[in-house]
Amino acid sequence: MKAAVVTFPGSNCDRDLATAFESAGFEVARVWHKDTDLPTGVDVVGVPGGFSFGDYLRCGAIAAQSPISTAIRTHADRGGYVLGICNGFQVLTEMGLLPGVLMRNAGLKFVCKTVALRVATTDSAYTAAYVPGQTIHVPIAHHDGNYTIDAEGLSRLQGDDRIAFTYCDNPNGSMADIAGVLSENRRVLGMMPHPERAVEAALGGEDGRPLFASLMGGMALA
Repeated sequence: MKAAVVTFPGSNCDRDLATAFESAGFEVARVWHKDTDLPTGVDVVGVPGGFSFGDYLRCGAIAAQSPISTAIRTHADRGGYVLGICNGFQVLTEMGLLPGVLMRNAGLKFVCKTVALRVATTDSAYTAAYVPGQTIHVPIAHHDGNYTIDAEGLSRLQGDDRIAFTYCDNPNGSMADIAGVLSENRRVLGMMPHPERAVEAALGGEDGRPLFASLMGGMALA
């Protein structure tokens, strides 16, 4: 299986994400935001965390207009997998691949710590290796992680079982404690916490490792 990891000006988790994919057995290609096409044979696109374009205008808004974004949309529209983490989640909402927006944290401060998450659904290629309701510990590092959506949209997410992860102790004010959501076809995942920073015990934990292993296994069976 082949993963492509996109780098924008200001990305700072692209290497971590590439390493996490590689640890799960993916062949990884690196993609620059000015590229107009994804490499041949890509199965999943990783949109990493960081501060793309300095978070000017809105977080992810400029990155969503980069040349590579058209190729990412095309990949998603034809059923390809896309994983957006932190700033990558913000980019995917700005691209319209996921509903809702990421607003300034309720406490108006940057939050950087490891948090407890609840696995809200295992019905996705990203979460199938977890146990329903399982508590995992994953780092966060964001200033605009307050997930916000209208009442109808929230009801749709809940009714369709598209909330992937929730916070056990909400650090940013996100509606319904949401930490990650899935697209309608369940092949696009956006999440604020950083599973790519939790794949090695030496770095503090391995609770993010099953996400990448699950994706590898689920895609192989698809």
